[in-house]
Amino acid sequence: MIKLNNVGKIYRNGQIVYEALHDVNVEIMEGELVVILGPSGSGKSTLLNVVGGLDAATGGNIYFGGEEITAFNDERLGKFRAKDVGIIFQFYNLVPSLTAYENVDLMSDLGIDIMDPMEALKLVGLADKKDNFPSQMSGGQQQRIAIARAIAKRPRLLLCDEPTGALDTFTSREVLKLLQDQSRIDGRTVVMVTHNALFAEIADKVIKVKNGTIDEIIINDNPKDAFELDW
Repeated sequence: MIKLNNVGKIYRNGQIVYEALHDVNVEIMEGELVVILGPSGSGKSTLLNVVGGLDAATGGNIYFGGEEITAFNDERLGKFRAKDVGIIFQFYNLVPSLTAYENVDLMSDLGIDIMDPMEALKLVGLADKKDNFPSQMSGGQQQRIAIARAIAKRPRLLLCDEPTGALDTFTSREVLKLLQDQSRIDGRTVVMVTHNALFAEIADKVIKVKNGTIDEIIINDNPKDAFELDW
């Protein structure tokens, strides 16, 4: 589904040049749950961003479903992000003045066909919180609302940047289970960035990133269920 050929990313700030990614080659299959693992500053978030078209690669080619997204113009890239990519952040990014239902319904502003927000809320087990504002919900509930918002547009690719970073252990398992079900049950491709090596145990594929390059790719034939993780 996703293929990166010799992908690089360079950031420039005046005379300072920083190479965040160098000569990255990797393939991600449709329906896989992929964990991108590495320490802070290793390039894992940059890799996630170029895969989803959130940031432009400065070298190489990126393919999604047979199309080269690195060749898209701004309009086509915007449509790709709006329709095919769902994003989940560490700190939820909910609109505080909107209810849970309204936060999910925001996806309709993209001009695309989305599922009924109540259906999305039911999928994450929070239909009963539809009229609650973010301040009336726990961190775990807010993250589940963020997941409902992301999946409401039925994206083919779900990108997750440290999605449990602000959560306790039990709530983290619940969120990871939701993401795992998106892959196992709904056949959605899920790519998650984390610095927690334990999360590799639930992945179909683990991409270890070090100093902006792929250090190792591990195929996991028997991934654990998220609720089996213990940390």
